[in-house]
Amino acid sequence: MSNVRPVFLYLQKLAFGGKVDGQTFGTSTTSRPRFNYMTIEDDLADAHFRLSQTTIEHLPWDQVVAKYDRQHTLFYCDPPYWQVEGYGVEFDWKHYERLLDLARTIKGKMIISINGHPEIRELFADLPVVEVDYQYTVGGADQPSDCVELIYGSWGGFGTEIRGQQAGLF
Repeated sequence: MSNVRPVFLYLQKLAFGGKVDGQTFGTSTTSRPRFNYMTIEDDLADAHFRLSQTTIEHLPWDQVVAKYDRQHTLFYCDPPYWQVEGYGVEFDWKHYERLLDLARTIKGKMIISINGHPEIRELFADLPVVEVDYQYTVGGADQPSDCVELIYGSWGGFGTEIRGQQAGLF
């Protein structure tokens, strides 16, 4: 095994929020540390098993949508929050407009989760939405901050079947 994979896994397991830049780490007085060098090969094997039937594309997000769009496809899109810094990628207003255009026109279905910024609400106003209140704790803040996550669906009826209950993937 090369040194790159274990070092990456080590950094990701210890980085609070999985941040690549500006990493911090969380501590706990009620649980064990998240990294155990003695189990690193098992951790990598587990990750390999979970991803063994997965294709990871190195394409711009909209090209991935174009490539895989079918009636049976569900796209989950989690773009950078509007007016929030620190993502390290360019995602300006035209990308949100493109995301909305694709949500309206694709053959498959799309779920978009994003922050509750007024400009985002205005742009995506014609899509069904579920609002989720939560407390944001990533980033080393002493106090969690109350936030609203907007979860948009590209199809009629989105939200009515999941509102108020936890939905599982399987």
